[in-house]
Amino acid sequence: MIIKVLLTIIFLVVMVGVGLYSRKQASSVDGFVLGGRAVGPWLTAFAFGTSYFSAVVFVGYAGQFGWKYGMSSAWIGIGNAIIGSLLAWIILGRRTKLMTQHIESRTMPDFFGTRFSDQGLRVVASIIAFVFLIPYTAGVYSGISRLFEMGFEIPYEYCVIIMSILTAVYVIIGGYKATAMNDFIQGIIMLFGIVAVILAVLNAQGGLTAAVDKLAQIPSDADPNVNGGFATWFGPDPWGLLGVVVLTSLGTMGLPQMVGKFYSITDESAIKRGTVISTIFAFIVAGGCYFLGGFGRLYDPVIGANGKIAFDSIVPAMLVTLPDVLIALVVLLVLSASMSTLASLVLTSSSTMTLDLIYRDKKSLPGEVEDGTIDDIVAEKIERRKVVVMRVLIMFFIVISLLIALNPPTFIAQLMGISWGALAGAFLAPFMLGLYWRGVTTASVWACFIWGVGLTVINMLVGNPINPINCGAIAMVGGFPVVWIVSLLTKKLPKQTVDTIFECYKK
Repeated sequence: MIIKVLLTIIFLVVMVGVGLYSRKQASSVDGFVLGGRAVGPWLTAFAFGTSYFSAVVFVGYAGQFGWKYGMSSAWIGIGNAIIGSLLAWIILGRRTKLMTQHIESRTMPDFFGTRFSDQGLRVVASIIAFVFLIPYTAGVYSGISRLFEMGFEIPYEYCVIIMSILTAVYVIIGGYKATAMNDFIQGIIMLFGIVAVILAVLNAQGGLTAAVDKLAQIPSDADPNVNGGFATWFGPDPWGLLGVVVLTSLGTMGLPQMVGKFYSITDESAIKRGTVISTIFAFIVAGGCYFLGGFGRLYDPVIGANGKIAFDSIVPAMLVTLPDVLIALVVLLVLSASMSTLASLVLTSSSTMTLDLIYRDKKSLPGEVEDGTIDDIVAEKIERRKVVVMRVLIMFFIVISLLIALNPPTFIAQLMGISWGALAGAFLAPFMLGLYWRGVTTASVWACFIWGVGLTVINMLVGNPINPINCGAIAMVGGFPVVWIVSLLTKKLPKQTVDTIFECYKK
């Protein structure tokens, strides 16, 4: 216990110290939200990866999907690396950086409002982002707290409260630069931690070959007379597995807290290096998490009060027999993953609410002349006021998500499915197509917002007849035909406006 407590205290002191070190760069809005748009490839790549993979993946998804699909759940991690990281950087990285800087966009809702000349889109997008980032945040709290219960025997409620306070401290003090620097440190811990934990768990089962042999002896859920499904390449349910791959991989391209990383990177050469770094990171961390979870059936499941398997307790049950030093490493691993994700979520939500709802400046495209000017002193005061408001909203967002985490309505995986489904279902298609296709119309963006949020909410209200995971995947993929068809049938934006926006790619 002394080792675990000591390592955790050192870790938390370093996190807060980085926040204090970065506080000078967080005095302006660009500095607080985007790190001055001058964050290098290593910090950006690790910020992308650590925001992607949190306790939601390590505890919730790895446990639930490892139990359901066995070793084939490793495909989810591979999909996360190839689609969620490699393709995300290739498809979105350069174009997002250039266009958002060209139109002076600081948030995804701001992008929608300026790119499609409709400030109503900006307002509605900010509300969607704020509302549906909350269940995701609650899921992260829930996941990390279950590991703390296992490692420190501290009640769940205390764990949740402690995590929320510590995350708020370093984000409020240092803004995005502190978050990115801490993400790098946390990412290093995650890389070493996941490798060490996998080796320890397999060693406890007699090695990889012995573990796979044991898994092959377990009968299928669908047919108790058939063994071996959980030790095969594609598992007992390939189509269900595909839905999870789509949700967890494609979704990153439509999430505000993930896409925002491309706003802040320094230049195009940094994007190329960041692509490689981020993909390798994802292969190790995501692939490792799901590979580990695939052996969950070798351990006795925890049965909840409702008589069903408590999926969020599967991974903690696998780790509880490890030596204390390794448990301390696991706690730091999940703490690192979760605090980085929490920091990204609260920063995204607070900046969106501040810049796109409370201080919604009149935007003009590059080359246009704004009506009215303000002197530098007044402008500086407004900038400082915006940063203060963002810091207050960070606390507000954390409190709301904390209340949900203290009374979690469902499993972590379902919380994340609802969040990702609504956000990426609404944002993915219009954002990605808006970077490439001049023909996207304002009406098509509205239609996709209604499609993504409407499908997710209606499915939830009628009792989830479609599994939230599959519903989220349908919402994301279905957004593309919605935007395409509606764009063909509705009024186009003025050609001069669109040409002005796309000038950034000619430079």
